[in-house]
Amino acid sequence: MTFATDDKTKQAVEQFRGFDVDTKLGVLWFGYLDIKQQLIPANQTSAQETAAAEYDAIKAMDHQQQLQAMRDIASGADSDISHAYKSLSSSAKIDVWLRLSQGMEEGVIIPMPSDYQPPENTKQFVDTIKGLDFEKRVDFTRSIVMEMGAKS
Repeated sequence: MTFATDDKTKQAVEQFRGFDVDTKLGVLWFGYLDIKQQLIPANQTSAQETAAAEYDAIKAMDHQQQLQAMRDIASGADSDISHAYKSLSSSAKIDVWLRLSQGMEEGVIIPMPSDYQPPENTKQFVDTIKGLDFEKRVDFTRSIVMEMGAKS
């Protein structure tokens, strides 16, 4: 399912699908940093509750397990955390990634390595995303997080 309605956003979603899992996580992180001031958590109580439960499960893990959980979700691995994520609503899924990003800033979720540099092949992609208006960025993000989680 995609929330992207214009060709530029659809192409960005398609390009994102081709990135390796760590690049996907990096793109989510930098995308969060770019628009975090404008983000508002889901206003649906049920979405917030289910997102909080998924986030709390990840937060309770040690840092290496947290990283593996995020990789499992982003890659669609067959793991308990990935299956739990897959069952969430679209609003809850985007809320999970918002919470994870905030947790990274707070230091309770494994942080992005300070020396991390996105791969060269993502520069044009990032410029494309930055060129989208806020609503299209949210549509892009919602589209990519909807696809994440266990494949089966």
